[in-house]
Amino acid sequence: MTIIDNIIAMFSYGFMQRALIVGILVSLCAALLGVSLVLKRFSMIGDGLSHVGFGALSVALAAGISPLYISVPVVIIAAFFLLRLSESGKVKGDAAVAIVSSVALAAGVIVTSVSSGMNADVYSYMFGSILAMSVPDVVFSVILSVIVLALYVLFYNKIFAVTFDERFAHSNGTNVRGYTMLLSILTALTVVIGMRLMGTLLISSLIIFPALSAMRVFSTFRAVIICAAATSVLCFFIGMVLSFMLSIPAGASVVAVNFAVFCVFAVAGKLKS
Repeated sequence: MTIIDNIIAMFSYGFMQRALIVGILVSLCAALLGVSLVLKRFSMIGDGLSHVGFGALSVALAAGISPLYISVPVVIIAAFFLLRLSESGKVKGDAAVAIVSSVALAAGVIVTSVSSGMNADVYSYMFGSILAMSVPDVVFSVILSVIVLALYVLFYNKIFAVTFDERFAHSNGTNVRGYTMLLSILTALTVVIGMRLMGTLLISSLIIFPALSAMRVFSTFRAVIICAAATSVLCFFIGMVLSFMLSIPAGASVVAVNFAVFCVFAVAGKLKS
């Protein structure tokens, strides 16, 4: 079969259609937010929040509750806590992320071990599963993704200002803490949406790689944003195709493609300079 035939065959499956819809939206959200997070040196928040999400979903699975409905409020609260902990000055941003993520991951492992154990549901959330996307999950994820994108576009100028110069933004009357919190909450929502598909251990790659790749070649914020968004969506699509053709995990395939593209952009950036 040719690549075109494989793509056509891939689209014939309902679970692949659902995975592509959610995956493209998550990739777009993660790339847009990732640029600001990388520039603010807070890119590992995605990794920290994904571990919090794992802890929340472990509790939800043990209690027999839909994990998405539990993970959303818990991860948002964690994002707020991380920001306040970092702002206090007593704990640096990366140390705050390490503390919260390690505690949440440990809690998730403990709850899992004393309840159902490492069953298929837990593994699907840890490493991602395209088969796990049900229709209600897709509807819920699409709604959250649209909210994230709408808020990002609506407050784009404020997010831009807070990203580059918080002091200048504050002097102009911008609520720096409020918009930084908005950025954290949007990241939390994106992480929760992507956990089902990419897995809690790999979702942060969608936040980091596209932004870093775009920054190798472009220098303006708008150009980096556009390039990161396009690159993220394209990498996800190629990763899904390779996953289908080679029968390898989707999350790992997407990360591998993102890394390959990052290497290409890094070489292009060197040649450009």
